[in-house]
Amino acid sequence: MIGLIQRVGEASVTVEDRVVGQIGRGLLVLLGVEKADDETSAKRLLERILTYRVFPDADGKMNLSLADIHAELLLVPQFTLVADTHKGTRPSFSSAAPPEQGAVLFEYFVAAARERHAGVETGVFGADMKVSLVNDGPVTFWLQVGK
Repeated sequence: MIGLIQRVGEASVTVEDRVVGQIGRGLLVLLGVEKADDETSAKRLLERILTYRVFPDADGKMNLSLADIHAELLLVPQFTLVADTHKGTRPSFSSAAPPEQGAVLFEYFVAAARERHAGVETGVFGADMKVSLVNDGPVTFWLQVGK
């Protein structure tokens, strides 16, 4: 399971001209699900996201996590994160989870995040989404967990 995390001042997701998820200061996380992923993968990635130290402390060093500062979390499903781009001019999605598996794991991830953290918003699995954000820093990290 892959999470592309971006520290944001604000972010939102729009579907068909309607805002479906919106946060202020926090993390925007684009989530990709691979075939081999399961609930264990989702739990491990969520733990890393909630505790990954990307926010500045009083000295300006990245020593604080989302959980430490009680910031918001916007989770957006994005299957293109699992693309194989090593050769050719067209991405391969052979390692991507089928849509049914991806949807189930995304919803599982969202439910687990809401159990552990206040202020969780989401995009819509399978929808054509417009994502807007103000990247703070910019600070962006690629987190990946496997089985």
